[in-house]
Amino acid sequence: MNYGYIRVSTDKQTVENQRFEIENYCSKNGLMISEWIEETVSGTVSPKKRNLGKLLSKVKKGDLIVCSELSRLGRSMFMIMSILNRLMETEVSVFTVKEGYRLGQDLQSKVLAFAFSISAEIERTLLSQRTSEALKRKKEEGVVLGRPKGCKAKSYKLSGCEDEIINMIEAGYRIVDICEYFGCSTATLYSFMRRTRIYIP
Repeated sequence: MNYGYIRVSTDKQTVENQRFEIENYCSKNGLMISEWIEETVSGTVSPKKRNLGKLLSKVKKGDLIVCSELSRLGRSMFMIMSILNRLMETEVSVFTVKEGYRLGQDLQSKVLAFAFSISAEIERTLLSQRTSEALKRKKEEGVVLGRPKGCKAKSYKLSGCEDEIINMIEAGYRIVDICEYFGCSTATLYSFMRRTRIYIP
């Protein structure tokens, strides 16, 4: 089956532009959409909590997903890589209108997937470096890091990162890599995962 996937971030945006782009693309390439999946939700939300998650659970070998661009699948490289990896393992193809990607089981797809993985690694390394440099600068400026002694935290270091942590786990990142990415200790990560009920499959 051929699926057309459309996602907009707010109800002020319209799905019609993306639908038009996909229909025009399919017309030029001799394709026909069997089913449309549309949703209004932020790309930072975990696929499991989106209609995209339902689509991922039902697609099978030989199916095709057409979307306007890869950013419709997710907002972070980690999330997109996780989704593409899952689809490639299931032998489901992904075509994008704007970038012109045709991700399937051919050599080009594997090269692109490798390029995406390298980009994700670079993104993670740069973020880690920026975090370290920012902390070092604050220390040099005399800023006291952390909460005052005896004061209970109202929020935690990883608060708001639940979806990204889940995506990284699903993408196969090691605990040590996740800790490095967020600049935290393994104890902090495990403690946060227990509080938010994030489990490693």
